[in-house]
Amino acid sequence: MYTDFLSVGMVVVIGLMAGTAIGLVIGYLAGWQKPRWADMTRREKTADILLVLTCCAICIAGLAWRFLPG
Repeated sequence: MYTDFLSVGMVVVIGLMAGTAIGLVIGYLAGWQKPRWADMTRREKTADILLVLTCCAICIAGLAWRFLPG
């Protein structure tokens, strides 16, 4: 099947935005996210970045599975 560039781009961008928002909210609720980036330890920063990247990947995969023809 042929999928146009705009559809793939929309899935990626919306997945990145949703995954970032979800990851930051989860990090905040878990106590890893602080109001200022400089106030966080290296471990908190690493955990927060990994959480956001994981949420982004899950959101992109879910949107691609649901909305892109396969």
